[in-house]
Amino acid sequence: MRLYFIRHGESEANTAGVFSNRPPGHALTAAGRDQAQTLAGRLQNEGLTGVYSSPLLRATQTAAILAETLKLSVEVTDALREYDMGIYEGTGDPAGWEANRRLFIAWTLQKQWDLCIEGGESFEDVRQRLAPFIESLVAAHRGDDARLALVGHGGLYLAQLPLLLANVPYRWALEHPLGNADVIVAEPRADGLYCQSWCGLDPAGA
Repeated sequence: MRLYFIRHGESEANTAGVFSNRPPGHALTAAGRDQAQTLAGRLQNEGLTGVYSSPLLRATQTAAILAETLKLSVEVTDALREYDMGIYEGTGDPAGWEANRRLFIAWTLQKQWDLCIEGGESFEDVRQRLAPFIESLVAAHRGDDARLALVGHGGLYLAQLPLLLANVPYRWALEHPLGNADVIVAEPRADGLYCQSWCGLDPAGA
């Protein structure tokens, strides 16, 4: 099996610089829709068999574009939702972005996984919804030809995937954040889940 971790296309929240991590969230921009359509074309020869999506609008719209092109249905799951920023949700407050930066460092480099913004989610909260979902997909499809697109969010994947991928350390991942419509490809082996491509980069030297 193969998993394609996909960040949504550019959203109105991206261009406005606001936190929008609670449903419904902001829609894609015209550029974001174009990015999703371009990605769908790139994935046409990958043999995808399923599409899963975060419930946030920018993700479901991206997933819908992929699914229409690839003739697949979309299953929405809260496991792929972006992490909640609590009191800063719906704002573009510079203090919120600085708090987010500090929180991300604490999570990824210092393993302070219980920290959270007031009213928001901790790393552990997010891990407890994402990791079991990924594990369930691997258990259900190990050894078969499933190729699954998982449309989620840049912060979610950058925070969580280095913990789930055996060959991607946090420091390397933080140097290569996901852009809109970027893709991380992973496959399971006997000893864990391994990244094959990180936003087009070979993680072999990570």
